[in-house]
Amino acid sequence: MRKGEEKEPKRQLYLAVPLDIYYSFFELRFVQTVVKRFQIYLIIYDPIGEVIVAGKN
Repeated sequence: MRKGEEKEPKRQLYLAVPLDIYYSFFELRFVQTVVKRFQIYLIIYDPIGEVIVAGKN
């Protein structure tokens, strides 16, 4: 645990991301590093078709 982090039970962070934003931003290497470091679970969805396309952690 890093200094300053709260001492709470582990929590899973879910982030819903539109498909076009995923391809234009979340495929950048530094963004992937942040997502991995903070263990963010991405839910990728198509806002036009109103469907979930993928879930990634």
